[in-house]
Amino acid sequence: MRTITTSMAALAAAACLALPALAQQTPTGPRPAATAAADEGASTGTPRHAAAQAAGYRALHLCTATFSSGLPQDIVDRTGSGQSATGETKIDAVAKTVTVKFADDMEPRIAAWRPGLGCTQLPIGATMEAVKHLPRLPESISIPNFDTQAWPMGDANATAKLPAAQEKAVATVFDEAFRDQEGPYKGNTWGVVVIKDGKIVAERYAPGWGVHTSSRTNSMCKSLSVSLVGIGVQKGLLDIHAKAPLVAWRKPGDPRGEITLNHMLHMASGLYTESGRNPQGEIYGSGAPASEVSMGNIVDAKPGTRYVYAGSDTILATKAVREAFNNDAEWISFPHRELLWKLGMTRTLIETDWTGDFITSGQCWSTARDFGRFGMLYLNDGVWNGERILPTGWSDYVSTLAPAQPASRARGGAGYGAQFWVYGGMEGLPDVAYSPGGALGQYALIVPSKNVVIVRRGLDRGEGFKLAKFSADVLKAMGL
Repeated sequence: MRTITTSMAALAAAACLALPALAQQTPTGPRPAATAAADEGASTGTPRHAAAQAAGYRALHLCTATFSSGLPQDIVDRTGSGQSATGETKIDAVAKTVTVKFADDMEPRIAAWRPGLGCTQLPIGATMEAVKHLPRLPESISIPNFDTQAWPMGDANATAKLPAAQEKAVATVFDEAFRDQEGPYKGNTWGVVVIKDGKIVAERYAPGWGVHTSSRTNSMCKSLSVSLVGIGVQKGLLDIHAKAPLVAWRKPGDPRGEITLNHMLHMASGLYTESGRNPQGEIYGSGAPASEVSMGNIVDAKPGTRYVYAGSDTILATKAVREAFNNDAEWISFPHRELLWKLGMTRTLIETDWTGDFITSGQCWSTARDFGRFGMLYLNDGVWNGERILPTGWSDYVSTLAPAQPASRARGGAGYGAQFWVYGGMEGLPDVAYSPGGALGQYALIVPSKNVVIVRRGLDRGEGFKLAKFSADVLKAMGL
């Protein structure tokens, strides 16, 4: 067992730094850490509760970073696992658990790892006894390894050479991107992958990172959620325009009964939220059951009329797929069997809470190449290896501006579709250009007219990465 001991004085402050920085978005796209910390705090509560949340968040992130990411320890220690984290931290490499102390009279906060599912944060007050009750993939399911297969399922024959002049021009753009905050695109970049006509034509990683190392995707995960909904629609389980997609909202007279999946996917459910603070702060830091905290919420706007960026809408959309699927024994592997592994995304994790609900608002880990594969699915309008995974036109649905938009859209910022950000026309980009978006600079820009996906992964601790400008410059360098 490895033990890390630090002082406890800054735990409450750490909650304000760690939780929102990785959970939040600006109205125009993923939010850099400095802005998030300045604009929002963690859940508004007592210093004791804030300390418990900070410890829980550290345990969760450090757990997955240690046991799933493939990152060297020095990067794990200086990234999002809790730079300001305090309290005695214990990493048990045999049991694959992480505990972080926050109070002398309480159990430490616990996060536990399982194959294929990453780590789950146990609720405040839980003991190690609870670990054995966490959901697990069935023993009959083994995680596939497609590495030796041909790209895109695997990594063999993944790359293609650009003409020399284009290769040099793209390399120059990459040079500027990897200058981080000193460069024109800002941010702090760890990986870039450019896919053209189904092949990787440019790729670069910062020292310590590589093809198979993963990092938290943050709200990039929301685009996986809408894909799971799309699979449910394709299977005939769901209608995104049907009212009350959740059983809890079907009591006569319940105003939540007017909400549809379409409203939730557009971030316009009308449910009350303090943006990323509550209820999301309790989910990310307290180990609160994701769907229970979100589903019991109240309405404070007519569904479909107001855009509010809220992870609860995403979590509930995924919960609706679970309820419609109605088989919990098989649900725990549903994202793997029906989406991730079909695309070769074997190093992508969608983590669950301790009740088995996937926290698709942002608790995912993935590699740059895996999100390149994901972008290719949308370039092909949901068809992969001849199989239609998503409904016809689903790519158009997610990339079409929703009726209610972020206020900054009117000022020229990115717009919002259905769990994807819309960048078409910005900085000279083609009219259709859209991307998943995660805090600290996680993107996979999809440009259908050019048959291109541009993946950028980062840990933006200062000014956020200028995705539209970078992508436009990459396309120009490629002569597109």
